[in-house]
Amino acid sequence: MLRREFGIGVLATAAIAGCTQSSKFQRYFGPPVTSIVVNKGARSMYLLHNEDILESYKVDLGFAPVGHKNFKGDGKTPEGTYLIDRRNPNSSFHLSVGLSYPNSQDIARAKAAGLSPGGDIFIHGQPTKGKAKGSDWTAGCIAVKNKEIEQIYAMVQTGTLISLRA
Repeated sequence: MLRREFGIGVLATAAIAGCTQSSKFQRYFGPPVTSIVVNKGARSMYLLHNEDILESYKVDLGFAPVGHKNFKGDGKTPEGTYLIDRRNPNSSFHLSVGLSYPNSQDIARAKAAGLSPGGDIFIHGQPTKGKAKGSDWTAGCIAVKNKEIEQIYAMVQTGTLISLRA
């Protein structure tokens, strides 16, 4: 359950000392992000410290967002509980943090259908080449604005729990 909005993330996020304001790498000095919740139906993502909302974002999802991701190429964004398991400072989408999709259940489901579950599901910014085409334009990822992924990248650490809900 989401509780009150904490609202200090923007105030507690600052550019790294000595870098220009245009640097995509920021530092975060606020409470730790203990979990992330994505509400796919509302196209919203919340960074939480325990039950307090630190930040909230509007998101774009995969091009066929309804339902759980079953196989590579289906355009769906996964549903369930995963971990942030990697960070990519050289992403093709400004910055990105990766989800531990597929898990063993995802792999078994796809294998039973004779398909690949896919992978490389990230929270990321906008494309570094070209532009996003409308809403829900990703192959299954969660997309935000570049300034927002800069903040997320600073606030979220590897090992953070992420829950994706219908």
